[in-house]
Amino acid sequence: MSSSVQHIVVLGGGSAGWITAATLAAEWAGSGPDARRITLIESPDLPAIGVGEGTWPTMRATLAKLGLTETDLVQQCDAAFKQGSRFDGWTNGSQADRYYHPFTVPLGYGEADLVGAWQATQRQQPFAECVGPQPHLCDAALAPKQVSSPEFAGATNYGYHFDAVKLGLLLRQHAIDKLGVRHVADDVIEVQSAENGDIAALLTKMHGAIAGDLFIDCSGLHSRLIGKHFGVGFLSQRDVLFNDSALAVQVPYGTQEAPLASATISTAHSEGWTWDIGLPTRRGVGMVFSSGHTSAETAEARLRAHLAATGVSGEIPTPRLIRFEPGYREQFWHRNCVAVGLASGFIEPLEASALAMVELSAAAIRDELPATRADMDIVARRFNATFSYRWARIIEFLKLHYVLSQRNDSDYWRDHRLERTQPERLRELLQLWRHRAPSRLDFDRIEEVFPAASYQYVLYGMGFHPEPLLARPDRLAAAQGYLQQAATVTRRMLGGMPRHRDLINHIRANGMSKA
Repeated sequence: MSSSVQHIVVLGGGSAGWITAATLAAEWAGSGPDARRITLIESPDLPAIGVGEGTWPTMRATLAKLGLTETDLVQQCDAAFKQGSRFDGWTNGSQADRYYHPFTVPLGYGEADLVGAWQATQRQQPFAECVGPQPHLCDAALAPKQVSSPEFAGATNYGYHFDAVKLGLLLRQHAIDKLGVRHVADDVIEVQSAENGDIAALLTKMHGAIAGDLFIDCSGLHSRLIGKHFGVGFLSQRDVLFNDSALAVQVPYGTQEAPLASATISTAHSEGWTWDIGLPTRRGVGMVFSSGHTSAETAEARLRAHLAATGVSGEIPTPRLIRFEPGYREQFWHRNCVAVGLASGFIEPLEASALAMVELSAAAIRDELPATRADMDIVARRFNATFSYRWARIIEFLKLHYVLSQRNDSDYWRDHRLERTQPERLRELLQLWRHRAPSRLDFDRIEEVFPAASYQYVLYGMGFHPEPLLARPDRLAAAQGYLQQAATVTRRMLGGMPRHRDLINHIRANGMSKA
């Protein structure tokens, strides 16, 4: 095997495999002296899980880098825009219990003491609704951009909701036709090792041995390379985040002109929580629960009750049961193999971090692709350190939602608040935040998975009451000015933004502006 890294083999398709292959091919494929070959091996028999249908705003840059358009996404993947998440019933389960985690940071974020001003003058109103227009746009079922907005540009920050299976098909066709990825539809029957312990080749049923220099494991929960072949350990997080099961189902709208939500709606129940993702032609709904607290039968009954309460009538298809172990690998890059997607780990779909971690992983491999096998060990150590940090931050952020909950209607919620289940770093931050707002001082990486603004939205959305924050009069005045400006922008946008469904219908019929 050559010491130079010339051939990259991706095992597994779906969103993870094709995002990774396309990301690498867009940067490294071609005919120049630095060109690399990209091959993706995909079993023709394994169906995609196809559950994750929400992204972060990072997907906009990912698609643009690959040479795809928003028009492609809307027209071919049943896509709509996502402006953040709405949480119903997470704080105390009352009828009025609702808050938003929008994608747009507060107006004046990092420039003034917005939390202090909100406490002093507008605390009776939800924090997110005081510092920006996005929650109001979501409540009114309005879009984050206008008909004349160019591709990937908007008045507010946004990601997407889409059909994950259709996205995988779009990425596959684009990667093969436009980016030069070699596609091998075959089953791997053996992993062949080199003398030094690296993977030398993957032996397939019909195409023989496919040799490579770097192998990327996108084989999903099977984790064929990093887990089964190399035996890299798995760090379970079940003692922190209990959920290990989900029921997923697709249901129609009562009418195709029903308002189209531009936020993922997460609703807490005594048994767990449901996600509700609105696509132009259907809703994707699921129930997330802990098998240690609730049976699948009870969870399904709760899911069906939720569907009935949200307007679904008639026969409901049998939900698909998905089991998973919450956690992540001890190492993500081992020898000449790196795991991406479900092969690297999975935590419940709260806050939709799964596809974002795929994007981050693919971009990191692309940007630091080692030239030689000797360089690979250095890159692997850096990669492992970075992604261990990111997984830990995701776990803390998700746990925050449970720690702050005041629900007392089941052991599920009470157990989530037990101190022994809380990461130490999160407990320390919560102590600090009793006396000051989350800030960039708490999250100092250039590419944090969740910025301090996200913590502010969740903390104050869920009724976290810090001690009164003392602020200098000049800083307080500046912050109050931003709050007034946010109210002005909100009124203007409520009168000027189109209905979300109207915009999607327009793009489906006519495409989007390119200028």
